Amino acid sequence: MIDLITPRVEINLVKLAHNAEKLFNFYASKKVGIMGVTKVICGQPEIAKVLVNKGIRILADSKLINLKKMRDAGIKAEFVLLRTPALSEIDLVIKYADISMNTEIAVIKSLSETATKNKTLHKIILMIEMGDLREGIRPLDLDGYVQETLKLPGIKIVGIGANFSCFGGVKPTEEKMRSLSSLAIQVEKKFALPLIYVSGGNSANYNWFKTAAEIGSINNLRLGESIFLGRETLGGKRIPELFTDVFTFISEVIESKIKSSVPDGELGRNAFGISPKWQDRGQIRRAILGVGIQDVLVGGLTPKLDIEILGSSSDHTILDAKKVDLKVGDEVAFNLDYGALLSVMTSPYVTKKHIHTNPD
Repeated sequence: MIDLITPRVEINLVKLAHNAEKLFNFYASKKVGIMGVTKVICGQPEIAKVLVNKGIRILADSKLINLKKMRDAGIKAEFVLLRTPALSEIDLVIKYADISMNTEIAVIKSLSETATKNKTLHKIILMIEMGDLREGIRPLDLDGYVQETLKLPGIKIVGIGANFSCFGGVKPTEEKMRSLSSLAIQVEKKFALPLIYVSGGNSANYNWFKTAAEIGSINNLRLGESIFLGRETLGGKRIPELFTDVFTFISEVIESKIKSSVPDGELGRNAFGISPKWQDRGQIRRAILGVGIQDVLVGGLTPKLDIEILGSSSDHTILDAKKVDLKVGDEVAFNLDYGALLSVMTSPYVTKKHIHTNPD
């Protein structure tokens, strides 16, 4: 008898705590601090509390609504807006973020005006373009940005940072880390400006950190995927001693029948403008789940059973059950990659269930 609603994502908070503690200690071994990136879990306070309890007391998110959610829940942390603010949201940035990451003087000036009006001090990290071509100030422009920002009241530069692997796929190599360290040293010396944070990247930095004899000035990383999925992001490999199944997606079989493996009739495009290709496997057991692309990034799911995902529409996912005798009402569990996790945690159609049991 099914006593839990599907679809749902089960979140094992014990495994999460284990991952957070292991990574905190691993990076602390070379005096590198962690910002826990909460955007993939939509700032869920239950999860944020686990991170804080394991020593990760700086939480970063790209959504102000998530920062507000965590603040309102009484999470005791320093909150970082993980991107440069939009001019239309400056008031909310000052209200909900202790620190924001910035790349535009116009935005920094607006932050200064609002912070001054509210008689507060807003801290910023200047993000540097190091080749990945997402956000960032060009290195040759950095001195000018620092000089201009130091004139502004209500604003304090507390660090510089760079992003890797998220957009262009550029790796955080030893050479890149040396360059960022050099920029930090340059800023500190030229402007007599101590930098609290030299934020060298994200979960993609695991291999660099593991093998680097010297880490230079890098003293901070922004981690999400490695905490939540137990993997480094460059090769998708499991980090030793970490759990990769903190999150499990579960859906329910709503139809199970023996049918042909190929459609019958003249073929055109499907609902998403794609002309599918089909492999003739003869008659197979086709099981249908009551979820689709509107609920989860189906391509990021890996079944825990020996079955295969054939495809999906907006609200149905079709499986080849192979030798598994799936029946109507059976639950099917999946591991998730980062994209699938982001989609299920964001989806209002997927129930979130917290698990407090010890790992097997």
